[in-house]
Amino acid sequence: MKINTILNRYLFKEMLLPFSINLLFFTFIFFMRTILDITNLIVNYKMSVWLVLLMLIYSMPFFFQYVIPMSVMMAVLLTFLRLSNDNEIIALKAGGVSIYRFLPPVFLFCLMGCLLTGFMTIYGLPLSKVSLKKLMIDAAASSIDAGIKEGRFNDNFNGVMLYVNKVDIKNKEMIDIFVEDQRTKGVVSTIIAPRGRIFSEPGKHVFHFNLFNGTINQVDLKNQTNHSINFDVYDIRLDLKKEAALVNEGQKDDDEMALGELYHFLQTRQDKDDIYFRALMKFHEKFSIPFACLALGLLAIPLGLQSKTDKRSLGIMLGLVLFLLYYLILTIGWSFGQTGIYPPIIGMWVPNVVMGGFGLFLLIRSAKDRPGMFNFLKTGVKK
Repeated sequence: MKINTILNRYLFKEMLLPFSINLLFFTFIFFMRTILDITNLIVNYKMSVWLVLLMLIYSMPFFFQYVIPMSVMMAVLLTFLRLSNDNEIIALKAGGVSIYRFLPPVFLFCLMGCLLTGFMTIYGLPLSKVSLKKLMIDAAASSIDAGIKEGRFNDNFNGVMLYVNKVDIKNKEMIDIFVEDQRTKGVVSTIIAPRGRIFSEPGKHVFHFNLFNGTINQVDLKNQTNHSINFDVYDIRLDLKKEAALVNEGQKDDDEMALGELYHFLQTRQDKDDIYFRALMKFHEKFSIPFACLALGLLAIPLGLQSKTDKRSLGIMLGLVLFLLYYLILTIGWSFGQTGIYPPIIGMWVPNVVMGGFGLFLLIRSAKDRPGMFNFLKTGVKK
């Protein structure tokens, strides 16, 4: 029993360092991906560093819900690869230690990752989404043009969709603009203009979008009529006060709902439409993604139980490929589940079942000293 206790502590400590390194590494990748946007907000739009820093902090829970399971998997994989390369696995087997004795510390480590990810998905993500929306409204109040990205559809305003092909920062102009305005019930207005400017009323959360030399195409859905108008100057009024009021009143989408709110929404929603299925997918996602730590951690054990040093890089690459496969299956499940093609519970939990089942299969083969994944790949390459 003492030997087993020492082994458990040893394996658990060995996994902490690679987990921390992987977590920092993927966080660094995240910051590298957004460094250009951060520089643009600070330099071109004069947005305060503190405001940008808060935006990054509020966006971290969404990022961590995927990074933590990946870091857990890579930590387990790297730990067992090191033990195999140093022949410690062979020494333990020679001492009568079964591979199954490695499971308790790995399970405890993965369970901690599961709980940490669950905290992010259940509590951190909804809170950060609401806080980020409030912060974006405050940021827009100080620099509205910072929230408009060129080459992207911007739906920050309720009922108004904006698309700007290019933003001329020097002249404070926007080039090739497309606007879809659905704020009038039963009427859809499509506005196209070659250029425009946006400015705010001093001391108010009211903004004006001036468009020049464009065309308005207005469709009345009720009367089934269509009107087209050319204009020299057209002004669109955007009121952030209404957007702030919606946030303060607690009107949330499924991303911003806490677990209890999401459950209540599902129980009271009568229409089984796309909105219902999307909310149901979000509900199962809050639990399925944390449990990925257990499924991927189980898969990482047999992948790491290799004895030849020339397979270490292959093991790391294979681990990354399998995580991408997990994410691909999850994405496919999300696409089919939210349309109601099959139950959302299947779409969200199939990746865990597939990866966990495959990991269990490989673990049993490793315990029986049968050829593992790498031998199969090597044989396939030779053929």
